[in-house]
Amino acid sequence: MKTYVVGGAVRDALLGLPVQDRDYVVVGATPQHMLELGYTPVGKDFPVFLHPKTHEEYALARTERKTAAGYKGFVFHTDASVTLEQDLVRRDLTINAIARDEHGVLIDPFHGQADLQARVFRHVSAAFEEDPVRILRLARFAARFSQAPHAFSVAPETMDLMKKMVAAGEVDALVPERVWQEISRGLMEAKPSRMFEVLRECGALHRLMPELAALWGVPQPPKHHPEIDTGMHIMLVVDYAAQQACTLPIRFAALMHDLGKGTSDPEQWPRHHGHEERGIELVKALCARLKVPTECRDLAIMTARDHGNVGRSQEMRPATLQDMLERNDAFRKPQRFLDMLQAAECDCFGRAGLDNIQFPQRVFLTRVLTAAQAVDAGAIAQQVLIKTTAESSDAKLPAQKIAEAIRLARIDAIRELANSLSSDET
Repeated sequence: MKTYVVGGAVRDALLGLPVQDRDYVVVGATPQHMLELGYTPVGKDFPVFLHPKTHEEYALARTERKTAAGYKGFVFHTDASVTLEQDLVRRDLTINAIARDEHGVLIDPFHGQADLQARVFRHVSAAFEEDPVRILRLARFAARFSQAPHAFSVAPETMDLMKKMVAAGEVDALVPERVWQEISRGLMEAKPSRMFEVLRECGALHRLMPELAALWGVPQPPKHHPEIDTGMHIMLVVDYAAQQACTLPIRFAALMHDLGKGTSDPEQWPRHHGHEERGIELVKALCARLKVPTECRDLAIMTARDHGNVGRSQEMRPATLQDMLERNDAFRKPQRFLDMLQAAECDCFGRAGLDNIQFPQRVFLTRVLTAAQAVDAGAIAQQVLIKTTAESSDAKLPAQKIAEAIRLARIDAIRELANSLSSDET
């Protein structure tokens, strides 16, 4: 029985990056042998065991055989005769197919160290094309290893293989949960745009997120940055969100905010905002298909609908501002509203070729919300109840009057804020 550290731990150590988790492969052992040594079995598809003291994962060396479409269509074989090289050859990329023994000696049968030095993602063998998740994983790695001196490119033969897999319909067999898992993890990497660039180049983006893929080739309004198209603009926006260490819901909202522009006439954008309404339906469809979590979906819908209104907010009347707060449920969920403002700010700052841009709307609307929140709704409700209960026995009448009285009080508070800000400016 021999034990080796494999995969990401070896790769990251060679790159001089922090090692988070270690995975081990065990050669020359059987499941019964592992149990006798005190390891705890946890693997469902193939034997994986937890170390009795460190609780790190130890997997028996294995081979696999493709039996059906998708990433679940495999039969695994493990026994004491499976060699380390047989286990490594099934791995996705050469940089992940390096092992280190207990003495620190590296076993690198597929030249992963050379690809690490060249900063190249290269598939180990033809087995890569049997698992479509590997396309998503490679794209996610591109988003992670995107900063100098760790920026990686995709080997031409690997890109050709991924294109072949897409054309064969392999990505169509992926379950939504797994697609979202990889997309969401890629969004949280240093440069998410690299993930989408790789997916777009191999054709997978058109199959998995056609609403997003449709944005490339759609021009931006002249007042923005006409030298790039809407797809490229979205990439700048999501990268800016990553630079600001935004949460996943904000990054996803930044990614989704302009989907409607892929289905509307750019000439209509400055005068009509139908692309924002169409965007809502596209966001809903994409989120339903990929089973996006509610928190991410709801913020993305809000941002698609109202990011333009956020930009115009300083020109709005107090009543319109109050309606925006109500529409976005800002009084019950103020943090989500503030997250939407941050996503809209990412849209502003994620632009190329514009210097000294500002986005005071986020501060303005934060103050608007604070002013409206300061209204004592409970006291207003009590006053209305005292006044109306004696006048009518209709139970619905007080409720309607209370809601309207609170609304008017909040509008007055917003108006007072706007007037004070105007006075400060003069």
